[in-house]
Amino acid sequence: MKHCTQPEILAAFRGATRSEVKRVTFRPDFDEVDFSRLDFYGWRDPKLARRSYIVVEHEGELVALILNRADARPSRKAMCAWCRDVDLTQDVVMVSVRRAGAKGRRGATVGTLVCEDFGCSRHVRKLPPAFHKGTDLDAIREEQVAGLRHRVDAFVAQILADD
Repeated sequence: MKHCTQPEILAAFRGATRSEVKRVTFRPDFDEVDFSRLDFYGWRDPKLARRSYIVVEHEGELVALILNRADARPSRKAMCAWCRDVDLTQDVVMVSVRRAGAKGRRGATVGTLVCEDFGCSRHVRKLPPAFHKGTDLDAIREEQVAGLRHRVDAFVAQILADD
C-alpha cells in the first residue's frame, strides 16, 4: 500500500462522525510504519481500549474505518477471516464497523473476526510448509496475499455499499 500521512487518513474515514474522527489517536511509532510491506494498515487506539482502525486502498482511493471490538472474546481458538492463518500465535477478536451512509446512521453494522494485532500482511507472507519438492512456495504465498487483499476489499465494499 502507498505511504499515508495522518491528515490523509483522517480525511479518509467513512461511516464515522466528525467527533469520532477528532478522537482518533495514532500509534506513537506511526512515522516508522513501512506501508510498502502492508496490504492494509490497522492499529488499536492507545487511548480507547475497544477501538481500532484500518486504512486500505479501495477502488483507487484511501478508505479508513473505525472498528469496535466486542467485549467478549471467542470462547475457542478462532481463525481470522482476512488472513485465514491457521497457526496464529495471538488472539483473534470480533470487531464491528458502522456502515457508511444512511444505513450506518440507522445503526447498521458489519462484523468480522480479525487478528488482534492486525498482523495479517505478515501472516500471509509466511512460507507455507513444503509438502513435496515440487511445491511452488512463492506461488502459494502470492495466492495468500491476493486472497487477503480480496477479502479485505470485499469487507470494505460491504461497509460502503448503498443497497
